[in-house]
Amino acid sequence: MNPTRRGAICLLAAAALPVGTSSAAAQRLHLLLNTSYSGPVAFFLLAQQRGYFREAGIDLAMAQGSGAAAIVQEVEPGGYHAGYGDICALIELIARGKPDAGPVAIYTTFNATPLTIAVDAAGPIRTPKDLEGRIVTGHAQDAALLMFDVLAAATGVDPSKVATTVSFSGLGAQAVDMLDRKKSAGVFGFVNTIIASATPLGVDPKRLRFINFADYVPDMYGNTLFVTRDVYRAQASVLPKLVRAVNRGLADTVAAPDDAISALLRVAPGSDRAVNRTRLIGTLKTEMAHPEGARIGIGDMDDARLSRLIERIVTVKNLPRRPRVDEVFDRSFLPPLSERVRTLAAR
Repeated sequence: MNPTRRGAICLLAAAALPVGTSSAAAQRLHLLLNTSYSGPVAFFLLAQQRGYFREAGIDLAMAQGSGAAAIVQEVEPGGYHAGYGDICALIELIARGKPDAGPVAIYTTFNATPLTIAVDAAGPIRTPKDLEGRIVTGHAQDAALLMFDVLAAATGVDPSKVATTVSFSGLGAQAVDMLDRKKSAGVFGFVNTIIASATPLGVDPKRLRFINFADYVPDMYGNTLFVTRDVYRAQASVLPKLVRAVNRGLADTVAAPDDAISALLRVAPGSDRAVNRTRLIGTLKTEMAHPEGARIGIGDMDDARLSRLIERIVTVKNLPRRPRVDEVFDRSFLPPLSERVRTLAAR
């Protein structure tokens, strides 16, 4: 059973009560993470184990998800109240719906997109244009695969000349096939996820070259914390508390990454400490390390940059409407800049 389905089954037992009620009179919220319990989401687990949500009067239940883009579709009224997923997929979802009816982002951690295509470092592919005439594999709901048309439009690639095929194998196995069996020329994914998945299968990360979307589409953001529109409207008073608790977990994680990994191991004792620490540090130093963070802090987004991203996604995907910036993201729930992380110089 996949993590999302397990999370959904666990959710059913507790979903009978409406948002904002529980047996302890705390605000009940159900959060769907973008992935399984692992290093990159350990700050959520640290915040929970240190009681930050409980102190805020929030009864938070977390479930594991099946991908940053996939979970965006799964957070909807009557189910999960909040999600942690890809802002680009969220923009597309909002643009396909009625105005002021879709989910709302409230705390964006990835101020640089992690989307990438891994290729053979010893091979001839060095730019997106070099992918023409070749095969690139990925999971059906992989955010990089779904946003490949945005990368292609920005780099002059003819998407019809790149065969994007769906694979049901893990990212590590796809990387092995690409390097050793030459079944494809590249693999869609997140940089740190691909490395973490391929290394246990004997792939030296030095054998991989990454074509990073951030190098060609610098306006792209990555993962964000978002809520359904009904929660946004009916439970606005709890959202600053939710964001502050998550922010405290992130700040603690930056200060002491090993504490976050210990929190992970308490809920997923079979996890590899070293691998997950590497993934966590990689996430902090790459996906959360855009220079913008020093100026406006982790959690916020630049309106002009977000506006350009919305315009690009709507244009490339020929979406029915262009959402407003304040329809996609509401910064009013953020804690003061003095409380937020501004440097990701993790130890």
